[in-house]
Amino acid sequence: MTAAALPLPGRRLVLADVLPGARTRDVALVGGAALLTALLAQVAIPVAGSPVPITGQTLAVVVTAAALGPARGVAGQALYLLLGMIGLPFYSEATGGVEVVVGATGGYLLGFLPAAYLIGLAARHGQDRRFTRALPLFAAGQLVIFAVGVPWLAVAADLSAAQALEAGFYPFLVGGAVKAVIAAGVLSGLWRRVSAR
Repeated sequence: MTAAALPLPGRRLVLADVLPGARTRDVALVGGAALLTALLAQVAIPVAGSPVPITGQTLAVVVTAAALGPARGVAGQALYLLLGMIGLPFYSEATGGVEVVVGATGGYLLGFLPAAYLIGLAARHGQDRRFTRALPLFAAGQLVIFAVGVPWLAVAADLSAAQALEAGFYPFLVGGAVKAVIAAGVLSGLWRRVSAR
């Protein structure tokens, strides 16, 4: 590990910090986070009665935020949002444009930013290194996305609170739990490999 990769006193490493070449690495990782989110957005399953599909996006948000830390994690999601807003087909079902962000699903997309920050911050404190700690962290990170997305859905689609929960929260609980398990397994497994070096 180079001197540039050593943590500041009182600051822990995230997974990305063990890679060499700080600036080039950071640009590549932020771009990679945006592209991974765009790729997993295309894994979309429609939900009957809801304008919100089940997607792989939140898995990408959780994994990249934990691996990159708060600043790079948020930057990756901000880049993803920006590239989609300018019209690249980065959102679910190869959509893009500002109208998606101001539409019914826009709150979920905007929720990626605070979720990435909070997950990245917790990872900076080592909460992603063990499966038993990572799992509740990653589940909570997805709840942050819902905390922004569901009220936005209610306003954008003119739904009551109960209708918004039925259309934009309850159908996604099982998928969110599965994604939290996958992410916790991936991150804790990567940390075991790094620690074994």
